[in-house]
Amino acid sequence: MTTSSDQLFSPLRLPCGTQLPHRIAKAAMSDSLGDGDGTPTAAHTRLYRRWAHGGAAVSLVGEVQITDRHPESAGNVVLDARTDTAAFSALTAAGGENGSSLWAQLGHAGALTNAASGRPVGPSALDAPGLHAEEMPVGDVARVPELYAASARRAQLAGFGGVEVHAAHGFLLSQFLSPLFNHRTDRYGGDPARRRRLLLDVLVAVRDAVGAEFPVAVKINATDRLVGGVDEAQSLALIDALEGAAVDLVDISGGTYFPGAATDAGTRTSGPPYIGFARRARRRTSIPLMLTGGVKTFEQATAIVNSGTADVVGLARSLVLDPDLPARWRRGDTTAPAFPRFDETPEGGVTAWYTERIAHLAGLRDDPVIDAVRARDDLARREQGRAERWRLTRASREPM
Repeated sequence: MTTSSDQLFSPLRLPCGTQLPHRIAKAAMSDSLGDGDGTPTAAHTRLYRRWAHGGAAVSLVGEVQITDRHPESAGNVVLDARTDTAAFSALTAAGGENGSSLWAQLGHAGALTNAASGRPVGPSALDAPGLHAEEMPVGDVARVPELYAASARRAQLAGFGGVEVHAAHGFLLSQFLSPLFNHRTDRYGGDPARRRRLLLDVLVAVRDAVGAEFPVAVKINATDRLVGGVDEAQSLALIDALEGAAVDLVDISGGTYFPGAATDAGTRTSGPPYIGFARRARRRTSIPLMLTGGVKTFEQATAIVNSGTADVVGLARSLVLDPDLPARWRRGDTTAPAFPRFDETPEGGVTAWYTERIAHLAGLRDDPVIDAVRARDDLARREQGRAERWRLTRASREPM
């Protein structure tokens, strides 16, 4: 049976009035292209120009930090009070070529802050193997919405076409949602409604900062995939709570890093793992949905959009392997990218392999690394050097 691509390549008008030219997005990834000072590099510009000319309707720059105190990596870029937003102009111009749009995914790593570059903090103190964090005082928590709002406004002024608030994958806002991370008994914890409070406050503040006509998305987990973490029932309740939050797009993904926690694999599926959740969410909300994770083929993408399960499909690793995929599919060449197989997969090696492939795509390395062990080691060396620069350039600054 031939699957029609009519819907996949049809425009989508968001509630704010912005129109996407079609339904394929380059989903956010930690591109790790920064050189340790928080500003975009020429490699960023080359990479996001490549994805724009490859036909993505919108590309999301992953892990744009709202403060330099709590980065996910020293390769992140930062949009805070010390940022020269003009430094982003080349990046946003390149990512907006060919009718595409570049959005900033705004984040705060919280307890997952790279300890070599910043200070891990979270909703509650944690002291587990591989995971140590201080509890955030209530006053610091209350300031988080204004930090997100200020960063969103800077993104708007820097020429980004929209922002995505990152509340997935175990970073700060995801941590507040999760009973594994959040043991507070104040207004920000204790039951699911209070655990949602910070995220909802952030979304209100961001919308107030950028106005009604600027796209604001939010990325959430369908499930943390951890025993005792956020499950689908709690995430569906969050979908309900988002209905009045003036959000233009809900990006659905899943999975959280918490060393030592038992994994809850949930229902196994051969296709995109969160498609069942997206179907259930679709029945509960009128907000446009984006499904990210495990979408690898033209047939999957078209079925998701044509069925109304989601309005946008988010591709990440597929577009690292083939940055021209949207344009190629649109031309009628519907073959899927060739995904690698590894003889050896050390912890973090597969993610590092894709990160190093991004570096190759951006012109930072000559060879397209093919070994997961080497990729892990190469990335670790780059991160060590950048973390040292991050400390040197930012250590004298006052905490935020």
